[in-house]
Amino acid sequence: MRMLASMDEEFTLQRQGGIARAKKLSSEERSEISRKAADTRWAKAEAEGKILPRATHSGELQIGGLSIKCAVLQDGTRVITETAFMKALGVYYSGWLSTRREESDSGEKVPNYISHKALIPYISDHLNPEDYDSVWYRSEKGTKSRGIRAEIIPKICEIWMDARNAGVLTGETAKAIAARAEIMLRALARVGITALVDEATGYQEIRDRQALQALLDQYLRKEFATWAKRFPDEFYHEIYRLRGWTLQDFHKRPGIVGKYTTDIVYERMAPELVEELEKKNPSLSPGYRRQKHHQWLTEDVGHPALSKHIDNVIVLMRASDNWDMFKRLLDRSLPKRTAANTFIMPGLFDDIEY
Repeated sequence: MRMLASMDEEFTLQRQGGIARAKKLSSEERSEISRKAADTRWAKAEAEGKILPRATHSGELQIGGLSIKCAVLQDGTRVITETAFMKALGVYYSGWLSTRREESDSGEKVPNYISHKALIPYISDHLNPEDYDSVWYRSEKGTKSRGIRAEIIPKICEIWMDARNAGVLTGETAKAIAARAEIMLRALARVGITALVDEATGYQEIRDRQALQALLDQYLRKEFATWAKRFPDEFYHEIYRLRGWTLQDFHKRPGIVGKYTTDIVYERMAPELVEELEKKNPSLSPGYRRQKHHQWLTEDVGHPALSKHIDNVIVLMRASDNWDMFKRLLDRSLPKRTAANTFIMPGLFDDIEY
């Protein structure tokens, strides 16, 4: 008995010592210890094959005065934290929700946020059974979290509104949930849920950068192609005419023509195209590069875009009396393309037509 008592006393002393040490730590130090412990747990889970996607960006989504936690996972999935979404709607684990988990018309158990019996006839109009699955993920703090895919949030709201409009929601709590669902849906009608999540989490800049890189990948080759004539003589004839130059030295064009071409053509085709071309085809000395820029453009996207752009530029040149007039028309009709003035979304350029 005395041995057991000694062991208890030793355990108590160790516990007290741990508490005392913890009190001496700053909040930042305690957070760092917790983070390392979480990383250790997740590393063990990954080693055992229990891998969950990790949240790379998180934030608070503001919809119609409602605040909901959200995240973007490393695979690009946008999620709304399930508990936060239910709280925003006013759905709590009490009352009817604590006593039943309703089945849909097809027999599957539906999620808690639509398990009100009156909703069942309207679920299949908006959701498929695979939409019922929660998204489990690792939060940025390392905790295991459960989320709802962001794109089905409007559908959930529509289910509640359908039931409300049909007059089958009799309780005041259910009616209040439907009212919040309507507020949420109206807010989402103005701005898409994906765009809101990206803005709330700060993922917007990453998304735009990835989409821009995807666009540039379609424009540019990995290796340069053999030279072929891409700029018609008329393009240069018009430059000479608008600048007031004679055509006597047409085949010995001044170096400034190269700068004009960059300004008139490449800077107006796609955002950051010139920067990427400079990396692939740097200037080795003033006025000299190993290849022409157009040799780095792809056959399926880059060259058709170049050809169409040059055609449009020549039309503006023909309509202009002088260089200043041409530049005004050019800046108005074909402004320089930058990431700031170009709206880029993932998948937008899957079937690009310049």
